[in-house]
Amino acid sequence: MAIKNVMVVDDSPTEQHLLREMLTKNGFNVSVVNSGEEAITRSKAELPDLILMDVVMPGMSGFEATRAITRDAATANIPVIICTTKGQETDKAWGLRQGAKDYIVKPVTEKVLMEKIKAL
Repeated sequence: MAIKNVMVVDDSPTEQHLLREMLTKNGFNVSVVNSGEEAITRSKAELPDLILMDVVMPGMSGFEATRAITRDAATANIPVIICTTKGQETDKAWGLRQGAKDYIVKPVTEKVLMEKIKAL
């Protein structure tokens, strides 16, 4: 599947900006949402080709949103890559168990991000 449209889910304006810059520079169309709840709603409406999901956000965590998105028939085929500061092996294992295809620990580098996207 060719990935063109990427949804960035992060409550930090700085992270949103950094990820948007990296992605648009590499030819991706980017939409940004601020919460897990919004990610669930907008992923059903927009059906992005990929979701980059933060974990630590007010309200619903990225783990919960990833689980909801990957287990809903309407959005189950959208790959989710978790991008978070939570770098423990247990966090990574939990994120992958929620349905994420991959896991990146912040700070995200353009090189790592592009490698992870190409590997999908």
